[in-house]
Amino acid sequence: MTASIPAVALATCDRLADREAVVDGDVRWTFGELGRQVRRSAAAMIAHGIGPGDRVAVWAPNSRHWIVAALGLQAAGATLVPINTRFKGAEAAPLLARTRARLLFTVTGFLDIDPIGMLDASGVDLPALEATVILDGAVPDGAVAWDDFVASGAPVTDEEVDHRVAEIPADALSDIMFTSGTTGTPKGVMMAHGQTLKLFRDWCDFADLREGDRYLIVNPFFHMFGYKAGWLACLLRGATILPVPVFDVEAVLSLVETEAVTVLPGAPTIYQSILDHPGVARADLGSLRVAVTGAADIPVSLIERIRAELPFERVLTGYGLTEGGTCTGSRPDDDPVTIATTAGRAMVDIEVRIAVQDGSAAAGETGEVLVRGDNVMQGYLDDPEATAATIDAEGWLHTGDLGTMDDRGYLRIVGRIKDMFIVGGFNAYPAEIEAALAEHDAIAAAAVIGVPDERLGEVACAFLVAAPDGELDLESLGEWCRERMANYKVPRSFHLVDEIPINATGKVEKDVLRARLG
Repeated sequence: MTASIPAVALATCDRLADREAVVDGDVRWTFGELGRQVRRSAAAMIAHGIGPGDRVAVWAPNSRHWIVAALGLQAAGATLVPINTRFKGAEAAPLLARTRARLLFTVTGFLDIDPIGMLDASGVDLPALEATVILDGAVPDGAVAWDDFVASGAPVTDEEVDHRVAEIPADALSDIMFTSGTTGTPKGVMMAHGQTLKLFRDWCDFADLREGDRYLIVNPFFHMFGYKAGWLACLLRGATILPVPVFDVEAVLSLVETEAVTVLPGAPTIYQSILDHPGVARADLGSLRVAVTGAADIPVSLIERIRAELPFERVLTGYGLTEGGTCTGSRPDDDPVTIATTAGRAMVDIEVRIAVQDGSAAAGETGEVLVRGDNVMQGYLDDPEATAATIDAEGWLHTGDLGTMDDRGYLRIVGRIKDMFIVGGFNAYPAEIEAALAEHDAIAAAAVIGVPDERLGEVACAFLVAAPDGELDLESLGEWCRERMANYKVPRSFHLVDEIPINATGKVEKDVLRARLG
């Protein structure tokens, strides 16, 4: 078994050289061409002196360039540092400083963002950063064009690249991915090549990803869903990669039809947008086979609509986190209620349990979700104290998520420990209340936070997005809630908003909601 991500990727490229590997706009590459591009990228990295122990960052939207840069630096023996495309300079610069990244690969002109200007304006000193390479767009003064960077690797042969790849051990760091930071400073999660390959080979089995599949990747590459369960999964199986830099429902419908897309994972909002788009009835979506989603508050009605109105044969959901990859997943024969309201059962060779203060929770009892297995991260970058607080002496990863588990072993996420609030002595979990609100026909999205209350300590406050064709009566909504949930869970106030603020990984930014209340 090959030991590293670039070894697997290049082996697939060599084996399927004549098959289509990437469709990115008007550009079509075979696996053979993708392999050639990766080896030339790696040669340039080696020529620049990049090797084991180095960190190299990619701050760019989904594209073929992202994949080639990432695999090239990993092939040279370096560690990949993906940067969130929504970050501003003051957010990205500290991550570059903390990882001591020697190179940065980015783009100009994407959504009118000027990454180099934002970094300069951040005021953060980046002494380790030797060069910024522009993958696509205009090249500002002081930066290097991608083609020029690749040309610098001409003296390095493919044999030298392959030799470097062969020397990468399974326990070498493949990437440092930063947590979303919705509740604090982002932490750098360190993962190794071998554990990543094992985990996402199992994910491919879970999703039934096959050689020859055509996978439209709308999930961002800087996130595990778009990178590891996205283009890496395609290279593990020999599927065609169709990267999408920005989700646009009309463009997605067109690509599904013209490119015969078979696999389309994404957040619940992706499927909701497709179902609600007037063009869906005219589009030929018959090629779609696999849908994979995940969230704590998927309406049962959405899963029912996906199954009834779209041609997917396999509709799956799961639970994962940066520190442990995909930990649980539903099964193909699960009913819509199970798919919508649970995150499925533990994945292969992964243990999941619910912990309470005096040990493991009984079926249905709420506690912290703990995970153990080869999927658990190597630790947090330069933070042994946070690592020790998160991974205990028995190897259990303390996720910070609250959940329950039924007698079948199916996990249900009810919220974050930090989001839980206490109403008159009763624990209230936002995700549980949000899931109930999601069942209202006139509510398109909901987010719940706890707010101070003089009598009860804290009470629920709900932010709501009205469904396009629904009539949402806020005055009667409280009564609707009281019919469906215990009184202490019922929101005491409702706020109608145009949208729920979420970060690029789909998590609600609850600090933003709290700030709106003053």
